[in-house]
Amino acid sequence: MPVALKDLVKHCDITLESSRFSDYCPNGLQVEGRTTVSRLAAAVTANQSVLEAAVAWGADALIVHHGYFWRGEAPEVVGMKRQRLGTLLASDMSLLAYHLPLDAHPVLGNNARWGQLLGFRDVEPLDRDDAQGVGSIGKLATPMSLDSVAAQVQSLTDRQPLVIGDGQASIERVGWCTGAAQGYIDKAAAAGAQLYISGEISEPTVHTARELGIAYMAAGHHATERYGVQALAGSLADSLDLEWTFLDCDNPV
Repeated sequence: MPVALKDLVKHCDITLESSRFSDYCPNGLQVEGRTTVSRLAAAVTANQSVLEAAVAWGADALIVHHGYFWRGEAPEVVGMKRQRLGTLLASDMSLLAYHLPLDAHPVLGNNARWGQLLGFRDVEPLDRDDAQGVGSIGKLATPMSLDSVAAQVQSLTDRQPLVIGDGQASIERVGWCTGAAQGYIDKAAAAGAQLYISGEISEPTVHTARELGIAYMAAGHHATERYGVQALAGSLADSLDLEWTFLDCDNPV
């Protein structure tokens, strides 16, 4: 049964508590399409290929982690931005985007799902003083080598992670934050993690890991953030009786 677009947006906003976040982009409805939604497509990023796949599938709305209108971006609607917005408007398809709220949700969020899928236990916030609540720390069910953890991550993401550290080192306590969160490695080390996992890596991350004595793993920005939006869309489909699909567009970063 179709649901009103405004009710879908309200349900997402309440579920993800989007109003409590100070973010780099607007969370919620970014582009308004038709007033009702029966078919909901989900993706990590609202790039052109995803938009075209959503239109081809017949989506009334697309929900993503990486949407548009980022802080500091050029405001002109030209080139790539014009083409993307033109596709949405021509198809009367709505775009909803949730960035930090989807990272932080304790059940449906990217970090929560990452921990669930890898079987981490005794999960806690990586930094209890962080009001945004992104980043987690927990334990493996059984200590294992760094190489074994990397193998599990590769099996989950279907891509080989970049690993810094002794492959035979025993790992039990793990900190993680999906996406471009390599800067949290200091917090993970301070919290007693033996391994920190994020999506992306920067040049200083290698030196930090070596000098702080913590293993590090870059598992891919896109690869680590595929799971929250799927959990959210699945939850919406169950609650609001929607048909949904996940549109993956691999990104090696």
